[in-house]
Amino acid sequence: MTATEYISKIEEAAAFIAAQDKRHPEIAIILGSGLGKLADRIEHPTIIPYSDIPGFPQSTAIGHKGNLIIGELGGKSVLAMQGRFHYYEGYDMSQVTLPERVMSVLGIKKLFVSNAAGGLNPSFSIGDLMLIQDHINFAPNPLVGPNLDKFGPRFPDMTRPYDPELTDLAEKCADELGIKVQKGVYVVVTGPCYETPAELRFFGKIGGDAIGMSTVPEVIVARHCGMDVMGVSVITDIATGYPVEGYITDGEEIVKAADAAADRMTALFTELIAKL
Repeated sequence: MTATEYISKIEEAAAFIAAQDKRHPEIAIILGSGLGKLADRIEHPTIIPYSDIPGFPQSTAIGHKGNLIIGELGGKSVLAMQGRFHYYEGYDMSQVTLPERVMSVLGIKKLFVSNAAGGLNPSFSIGDLMLIQDHINFAPNPLVGPNLDKFGPRFPDMTRPYDPELTDLAEKCADELGIKVQKGVYVVVTGPCYETPAELRFFGKIGGDAIGMSTVPEVIVARHCGMDVMGVSVITDIATGYPVEGYITDGEEIVKAADAAADRMTALFTELIAKL
C-alpha cells in the first residue's frame, strides 16, 4: 500500500467515525487486556464495533472486546478503544497503529494508554499500577517506510514520550484517591510467546520495570502526530526471571489479574480527565 492509499484509508475511517457521533473529543483512551471495564463507566456512549469501521483491523486478543466508544467520562468527551491490535496477531505496524492516525485526524490531543504487563522489578506486586515514564522498544518501529509528512517529521523527538506533566498529575490524582502507584520503564517485545527466564533477567538488567507486547508502537505514532501521552501498566504477573517451582505464565490468569485492578485504573483515569 502506498502512502497516499494509506492516508486515504485513515481519512475514510475517520470520516465514518465522525458521522456516527457529533461530539469532538480531544482525549482518547486505549484499554488493554482485561481493562475494558472502564468502558462501562463512559456515559451517553456511542458504541461502534471495529468491524463496522472501514479498513479497521479486528482484535483477536484475549480480553479485547473490539469496540470504539465515544461518550463522557470525568465531565469530558472521550474516545475509548475497548481493545487494541498487536503485531503478534499478524498485523503489520501500519495496521497496528492505524487507530492513532485516525485519532489525529479526529482531533485527539491527549492519549491515555493502558496495558497488562509482567513485573520485571522485584519490588512490584501483582495488581500494582505503574505509571510509564519511558520505554525500551524491542518491536519493529512503526515509522519505518515513507514518512507521512501530513502527520509529523521524519525524525520525531522521543526524549519525553510520556508527558511528564500528565504523569505528575496522574500521580497526584492517585495520591488523592488513596491508590498506590509505581513508576518505571516499560519494555515491549513482539510476542506471542511469553519470555524465557533468561530473557526476563536480561530485560530487567537493561532498565526495564515491566514488560508486555503492546503500547509502544501506539505511543511512537501518537508522538509523531503531536499528541501528549500518559501510560499505565497493570502488573498482572511477576516476571523477574526467577520463577518458583511449578510456575507457568498463564494468559487467562493475566486477564483476571488485570480485571481485578480495573476499578482502580478506572478511578484514576476518571479523576485525571476531570482535572484536565
